[in-house]
Amino acid sequence: MPDLPASHRLRTGRYGELNRIYLLTTNTAERKPIFQDFVLGRLVVEQFRCAHDERWAKSLAWVIMPDHFHWLIELQQGSLNELMQKNKSLSARAINMSTGHRGSLWQPGYHDRALRREEDLVKLARYVVANPLRAGLVERLGDYPLWDAIWL
Repeated sequence: MPDLPASHRLRTGRYGELNRIYLLTTNTAERKPIFQDFVLGRLVVEQFRCAHDERWAKSLAWVIMPDHFHWLIELQQGSLNELMQKNKSLSARAINMSTGHRGSLWQPGYHDRALRREEDLVKLARYVVANPLRAGLVERLGDYPLWDAIWL
């Protein structure tokens, strides 16, 4: 086996199963709070919508925090790596064009968690969208602008 960083070794042999539910999380480079700017957060939302419209993934719930996002999806085509690469690349391009910034927007890699069949999907979606409450960013969920879920 090649000498890979631990984060890459964990992914060796892993694949995304079509029609399976995943919780995806990724951070901004250096955990910079880029998405305190609502307009920049909406550019990431546009990429979620594009992935949904192009049938790469069915978006079930998401929240964009100041320095990361959580995205609950059902994978519909391609791989998780392709989906995340496309999302991160297109959102970085849009944000860099908007701000005049150059360089990396996102940390390399991402975290994925496949849901077990018996897990309560709605409960997990509520957990995802309640992140701003737990982080103390708002007192009521409706006060935070960068989230959505198909059930709520």
